Amino acid sequence: MTPSTVVVGVDSSTQSTKAAFTDAATGRLLALGRAPHRVTGGAGARESDPEEWWRALGEAVAAGLRESGVAASAVTGIAVAGQQHGLVVLDGAGRPLRPALLWNDTRSAPQAAALTRALGGPAAWTERTGSVPVASMTAAKWQWLREHEPYAAESAAAVRLPHDFLTERLAGVAATDPGDASGTCWYSTATGAYDAEILGLVGLDERLLPPVAPTGATRVGSLTRAAARRLGLPEGIAVAAGTGDNMAAAVGLGLGGAGLLDHPVLSLGTSGTVFAATRTRPASPALAGFASADGGYLPLACTLNCTLAVDKVAALLGLDREDAAPGGEAVLLPYLDGERTPDLPAASGVLTGLRHATTPRQLLGAAYEGAAVTVLRALDELVRACGLDPADPAVASRPLRLVGGGARGRTWVETVRRLSGRPLLVPAADELVALGAAALAAGAAGGRDAVEVAGEWGGGGGTEIPPLPRDLATWDRVTTAIAGLTGDG
Repeated sequence: MTPSTVVVGVDSSTQSTKAAFTDAATGRLLALGRAPHRVTGGAGARESDPEEWWRALGEAVAAGLRESGVAASAVTGIAVAGQQHGLVVLDGAGRPLRPALLWNDTRSAPQAAALTRALGGPAAWTERTGSVPVASMTAAKWQWLREHEPYAAESAAAVRLPHDFLTERLAGVAATDPGDASGTCWYSTATGAYDAEILGLVGLDERLLPPVAPTGATRVGSLTRAAARRLGLPEGIAVAAGTGDNMAAAVGLGLGGAGLLDHPVLSLGTSGTVFAATRTRPASPALAGFASADGGYLPLACTLNCTLAVDKVAALLGLDREDAAPGGEAVLLPYLDGERTPDLPAASGVLTGLRHATTPRQLLGAAYEGAAVTVLRALDELVRACGLDPADPAVASRPLRLVGGGARGRTWVETVRRLSGRPLLVPAADELVALGAAALAAGAAGGRDAVEVAGEWGGGGGTEIPPLPRDLATWDRVTTAIAGLTGDG
């Protein structure tokens, strides 16, 4: 059945752009157009040309329109969810002055440390912005630009995040949302506005920044004639403020004020990420205290070593990633790239408890356990930031939503199940960022709450897996090893 109204949710990630053509009434994915873009740089540098994002958006929309078979006239709204933190500097005509500095560009680590000290330490930043500066945050990247390329900083007529840049190309107006803005470290989650003192600290004129819309689903404008011609979509359709990728994924899962609050999500990818939508403003230096796309908060913690690190251990052992067994006495912390949570940037992999009887399959299982316990410890901190006790049976019985590539792996699912003691829910939807962006577009087109829309679409539904008794013996072995690295033991 051909839908009467269609919305387009755009996921502009680090490597590619996806355009999800979605039935606005049911949330059914009609087509997913894709187009790649490039990341360049070495020795810590990671950059992309924003004009490539714009080209890729046009190609992805064109591909999705062809694949869906729907008439362009059926499309009523569009929203962009983009990679967070990237720094885009524009000239007076809206053209990039230089390639964008991406979230994973680590050259700004010294500037992040200096900014942390300049405001009085981690607690001061957490109180103001919800997050402590690290190399990924936009404020640190702007400071790097000021120090290393002062001409570009001084010539900037506008400063944008990646999704802001694309939204402005669509609607012809500058706009951002609280969620993505909260990843800059110059937006205050305490006041819901840009922080004048921090802007002064980094020498940034607020007039260069886009206005902050109330939510990511706020209609900030209409598709311009030029953008409509470029995309092959109707002029005048609703353009939402859009948001960051993590915030959009939360919307896609139905997390927020009009949906589920304080229900945790664990994303198993190259990194391990935990987040939850809450009405409690987080105040933990161990977390990124983001805002959500719907006006609440989205505390988030990220570990560096997850599926990729475990796959590396499997390769070293000559095993398939699923050919694992519980680790027994062995503990393997696969901190192959240092670690972010806990903050151990110089760490490397650690193996203890090795016996003659230890098998290769147990070593691989120990790598799973080390990675899983590390991210589950971050989950406990997240739950506390929501104002809850992780040991409370009523809290621990809430399903843990498992997403990301690892959620499709039997050993990952069973390891998290065994070590968390929680029931799990594996959502059926694969493209949660694009789905969340589509809900934002539907909200903008229909004047509705995007989380409510996503809830009606059922994006958070999926396979429910009952809990197992928690493996506290393994938990204690792994946490003791982690404490030996952090000095907390």
